[in-house]
Amino acid sequence: MTVPDLVLASTSPRRRELLARIGVVPARLAAPDVDETPLKGETPVAYVTRLAEAKARAVSRAADEIVLAGDTTVAVGRRILEKPVDEADWRRMLGLLSGRRHSCVSGVCVIDRDGRARVRHAETVVAFKRLSDSEIDWYVASGEGMGKAGGYAIQGRAEAFVRFLSGSNSAVVGLPLFETRALLVASGLQLG
Repeated sequence: MTVPDLVLASTSPRRRELLARIGVVPARLAAPDVDETPLKGETPVAYVTRLAEAKARAVSRAADEIVLAGDTTVAVGRRILEKPVDEADWRRMLGLLSGRRHSCVSGVCVIDRDGRARVRHAETVVAFKRLSDSEIDWYVASGEGMGKAGGYAIQGRAEAFVRFLSGSNSAVVGLPLFETRALLVASGLQLG
């Protein structure tokens, strides 16, 4: 259902698809302009919750509108893996994820009609199989993970590398649906 007063502070097709899974279609999309550079010493949870709120606040909002924004990162311990800047960086990230567990941390923020921000996060543990050089070559050649946090898209070819996942799959894709729905309902939306 189209929610007439909901603004999605994202142009990500993945976030729109995820919202559609819970029957929510935002009335409009707005692209936030936010510096996504992690702060010195910032933890992955603090990073994604800060960015989710910053993105929600960065878009214009009419008095009767609710704004939804999210951010997702991949972390190895406290090390935040941003989007790869080039192919060498991408290969480095895949090598770092190879054969080990990492966290996908996703923050979500909803600003209600009164301007109150509610923020939550979800953390999912993912373990990749040990990747051979040829598997990294294959994945990099696909182009799929460029522009994605941690250098991979779990909803695509990289799913073949996942040997273990504990937590929210939707959070890894880019929007934790359980937390998102709870925040939307707490902000006054009737979602059934």
